Amino acid sequence: MSTNPNDTYLETLKNAFPTPNAIPAEVQISKTYEPLYLLNGKILKWNGPLNEVSSPICMNENGQVKRTVIGHFPAMDEAAAMEGVNAAVKAWNNGRGEWPTMSVKGRISAVEQFVVRMKLVRDEVVKLMMWEIGKSLEDSYKEFDRTVEYIVKTIDALKESDRNNSRLSLDEGIIAQVRRSPLGVCLSMGPFNYPLNETYTTLIPALIMGNTLVVKPPKFGILLHQPLLSAFADCFPAGVVNFIYGTGSNIITPIIKSGLVDVLAFIGSSRVADILKQQHPRPHRLRCILGLDAKNPALIMPDADIDLAVRECVTGSLSFNGQRCTGLKLIFVHKSIEKIFLDKLIAAIDQLPQGMPWQKGVKLTPLPEYNKATTLKGFVDDAVSKGASIVNPGGGVFYETLYKPAVVFPVSPDASLYNVEQFGPVIPVCSYSDPQEFMDFIIRSNFGQQISLFGNDPKTLANLIDHLTNQVSRININSQCQRGPDTLPFTGRKDSAEGTLSISDALRCFSIRTLVTAQSNDSSKEIVQNIVTGRYSNFLNTDFIL
Repeated sequence: MSTNPNDTYLETLKNAFPTPNAIPAEVQISKTYEPLYLLNGKILKWNGPLNEVSSPICMNENGQVKRTVIGHFPAMDEAAAMEGVNAAVKAWNNGRGEWPTMSVKGRISAVEQFVVRMKLVRDEVVKLMMWEIGKSLEDSYKEFDRTVEYIVKTIDALKESDRNNSRLSLDEGIIAQVRRSPLGVCLSMGPFNYPLNETYTTLIPALIMGNTLVVKPPKFGILLHQPLLSAFADCFPAGVVNFIYGTGSNIITPIIKSGLVDVLAFIGSSRVADILKQQHPRPHRLRCILGLDAKNPALIMPDADIDLAVRECVTGSLSFNGQRCTGLKLIFVHKSIEKIFLDKLIAAIDQLPQGMPWQKGVKLTPLPEYNKATTLKGFVDDAVSKGASIVNPGGGVFYETLYKPAVVFPVSPDASLYNVEQFGPVIPVCSYSDPQEFMDFIIRSNFGQQISLFGNDPKTLANLIDHLTNQVSRININSQCQRGPDTLPFTGRKDSAEGTLSISDALRCFSIRTLVTAQSNDSSKEIVQNIVTGRYSNFLNTDFIL
């Protein structure tokens, strides 16, 4: 009989994977998805090489546990990918295409029709999200509903902007109307952790502002877009939205090098973003909206409400298994309270249900990335070799795609976990005596997205706020780091972001202020008045949408 206590945790993880007949019928996928793609307004079946989509929800069959193939997607080559770009270029037509010259009212109407169609496939998209990336069924529904809400709020924001810009101004003898115009062809690439929401927070603003798009879904979370292809095809002119698939080096590199892309909307790593930007033949002309890496820390001060801090740190560190750029990635706890904080943190983590995504109340689910558990083990082993320990029972034990969260303490500044984003269920904790240690980390860090401060002394908090507002883009007081609500700015300093993605900010990111002017003499006034009253122009007009 084994004397290793981790063997019990290992067996528990292994037994968490279901047999095929143990999966509830209502959460099963009813079909195997074919390799379809959207090109120039048509949904086509790919007849070339394929890549398989395997679920992190492994099947336990006859004692063998392995990932299940649930579909395939096109392994496109350069020529096929360029067809998608050329379709978007044709639809843009040097800014003269049907979509970029359409009235704001017309574009809003098209997006509203898309929302209606989108709601019809809610259950199918949600189930695919759950199976593709292992997100809990509850959180998958939340992501879908939040995305719909985001689109509706984007429509409302554009209506408000259109109302504000509908009037003519007169200044120093110049009549003017200032509106926002699209930028051109946009390449949109979202992340796997929020494959619907984060993709659409760039796709929808770019689309509704009149740009044409090439969309490359993330490697994990690729099939869930398929039920929406027909809605894109039916609601927008041909070539306005095109979906391409394949390995980035095979299809994205030639697209960027072609110089045909005017806007890059990318959520991923700063390393990849740098490569893409450098590949553009005229990088100064490439507008970039980027959501990148983060190493968001929490500071637990001596007077903090420890129960509150633990609750927020657990959620902030382990929501969707810690696979969030806004997640808490490093915790600084004051030396005077480190033991009680760690004891409560470990106890709280031990209460988190781990299992399959459809199980009610589950908090820890399978990891979608191949060999992710091994990568996390490397981070933990490195920290342990530099003086840390895994302080929670069973921490770091994994089987296939299930990984029991590891609390690692004390993490030293020379450990990778101190500096590198782990993007998974590993919680590095370090002890501090002087707040300057925390400030030094912030200043030296390559990242500057968010921080969380836990404490109750107003003067101490105010002093920290004043020193930190020029280092990070969001400071959370007694709460975890997060993106929402979507009306607030979402951005970052240093290597964490380029551009800002709130609802209103995104509309500005994917457009440019453009104006029509005329001298305020009688003949010019008459011309402008005739254009406006005759409603001859979609741009120069005083109509607005209620």
